[in-house]
Amino acid sequence: MHHKFLDYLEFEKRYSPHTITSYKRDIEDFLEFHLKTESSDDLTKVDKKIIRNFIVQLSEKDISKRTINRKLSSLRGFYQFLLKIGEIEISPLETISSLKFYAEKQIPMSQDEMRTLETDVLSKADDILKKCIVEVLYQTGIRKAEFCNLTYDAVDLEENQLKITGKGNKQRIIPIAKELSELLVSYLAIRTPQEEFEHLFFINKRGKKLTEKFVYVVVNKYLSLVTSKEKTSPHILRHSFATHILDNGAEISKVKKILGHTSLASTQVYTNSNIEQLKKVFNQAHPRASKKEEL
Repeated sequence: MHHKFLDYLEFEKRYSPHTITSYKRDIEDFLEFHLKTESSDDLTKVDKKIIRNFIVQLSEKDISKRTINRKLSSLRGFYQFLLKIGEIEISPLETISSLKFYAEKQIPMSQDEMRTLETDVLSKADDILKKCIVEVLYQTGIRKAEFCNLTYDAVDLEENQLKITGKGNKQRIIPIAKELSELLVSYLAIRTPQEEFEHLFFINKRGKKLTEKFVYVVVNKYLSLVTSKEKTSPHILRHSFATHILDNGAEISKVKKILGHTSLASTQVYTNSNIEQLKKVFNQAHPRASKKEEL
């Protein structure tokens, strides 16, 4: 039954392979749990008690609340689909809420740290691909999966822009600086893809598709050289890009478009670190801001 659901996500919802893999893994984890505890592979007979037991079992395994919520979200989508095709009459997740948790604060790199990285580290690095990984992620804010899946045709070095295919197959155009285009031109001079990977822009030294793990390791290594912050993942570069362009005066609605967010609330997360700065600007600009009376 879940294979029908995965086909629906691929062909009707047109979700990315990455998202479909995530749904598949979550549903198969639940199916395995159901087989073990209920000795059945019939997911249409599930009730909310079984869902609650699944949550308890995940919690006991020390799985994070964020991951548990993602698994619940996958199951919610699956049971909505079963409702839609008339396999069930009520979703077992109808009264199940997501777990509440305080999101771990993602601390962006500072603009000074990024300048140090550029002038003291990247300028001396001779591996053009690794340089591209850090610079493209920081200068465009794209996700690591979007970076690995970037196609050759999506990179327009004459117009200085990238066409990114993001979550839910949504496309967006991201302008890039002339210097970044020049770095990409120099990368093209060393790019030697195997025939089946020619359609991808970034290729590893063996001529194959880059893995997300490789991108993570590269970013982690370079960021660790210029910061003592614990989090040094590709996502921190996305976070830093968003924070820095907002700091430098970009409009939040434009940043939302560039990041490929569906909801403005997702983009507003990046303004949280700027609350003090916003207060300062507000207080200076407010018509009743306390100013000394001019005599």
